[in-house]
Amino acid sequence: MIKTYLEAVNDGLRQILETIPESYILGEDVGTYGGGFGATKGLIADFPDRVLDTPISEAAITGVATGSALLGKRPILEIQFSDFLTVAVDQLVNEAAKIHFLSNGKQSVPIVIRAASGAGTGAGAQHSQSLENWFAHIPGLIVAMPSNAYDAKGILVAAVKNNNPVMIFEPKSLYQVTAKVPRELYEVALGQAKVVKTGTDLTIIALGCMVEIAKSVAEKTELSIEIVDPITISPLDIAILLTSAQKTRKVLIVTEAVAQSGISGEILAQLVENGFTGKIKRLGGKFMPISAAKAIESEQIPSEEAILQVIEELLK
Repeated sequence: MIKTYLEAVNDGLRQILETIPESYILGEDVGTYGGGFGATKGLIADFPDRVLDTPISEAAITGVATGSALLGKRPILEIQFSDFLTVAVDQLVNEAAKIHFLSNGKQSVPIVIRAASGAGTGAGAQHSQSLENWFAHIPGLIVAMPSNAYDAKGILVAAVKNNNPVMIFEPKSLYQVTAKVPRELYEVALGQAKVVKTGTDLTIIALGCMVEIAKSVAEKTELSIEIVDPITISPLDIAILLTSAQKTRKVLIVTEAVAQSGISGEILAQLVENGFTGKIKRLGGKFMPISAAKAIESEQIPSEEAILQVIEELLK
C-alpha cells in the first residue's frame, strides 16, 4: 500500500497495540485530538485504556513512562515537537538511559520516544530544531531518524520490541511524503544503515529529510552518486558507511542539524579512524536559530544548490 509517513506511523502504532499487550501510548493530545500532527488519530476509539492524554509536562510524561517500563510495560511517548525534549532531559539522560547500567543489568527501560523534528513548516526557533545530536552523545539511548514511511513503521516496531530506551526523531517535513508500506507488521533493524541508491563517483551520507534532497540531486546530475542512509545514528553502522566511502573515494555527509559538534563530524571522524583516506566534506544547517519566516528558513538548512556546490568542490 502507498502511505504517507504519518499514515505509516499510525498503522504501526495500531498494530503494536493489537499485538503487544504491554504497549500503550501517552502524550499531550494523543487521544481524541489524534496527536499534534495526527499520528495517533482514531486509536483512542479502539484502545480507550491504552491511549492516554497527559498534562502539558514532558518531564512528567517521561517520568511516568520510565516507571511503568520498570514494571513491565512498553510505553510509547509522543513529544509533539522534539524541542520540548529539553524539558525531559533529566528523566531521559539521568534516569532512563542509566538504569540498566546502575542495576547491573537487572532492570531495563523499554520505552520509545517519538518526536517531531526539524524545520520546514515555518514553526520558528522553538519548534524547528534538530536535536538528535544531543541524545546520540548519551550512552544507554538508541537514537534513530527514519527518512521514509517504510522505515518509519519498521523502526517503530523494532523500537517497541527493544529492551532499551529508543528515541525516534521524525522529520516533520516528511510527514506527507509517501512510500510503499506493507500491511503486515515488520521490523527495520536498529543499528543498520541502508544503501538507498548505488553509485560509483561519490557517496552522499544523508540523514532524515536530507535523503530525499540527496535523491533529487542525484537525478539532476550526470554523476553516479551513491546515497547511504544511516537511519540509526546511535549505534552507528560505520561498516556500511565505510564500504561505500572506500568504493567512491569521495564523501559528502549531509544533515539538517547544524554541523558543529554534530553526527556529521562523528561520521567523518569514524571513517578516517577506520582507514578512509579519500576526499570528505560535511554540510549541515546554519549555526543559528531557525527563523519563522519560511523564505529565511529554507536558506538555513542544506538545499540542492548547496549540496551541488560542495560536490563540485569534492571533484576538484
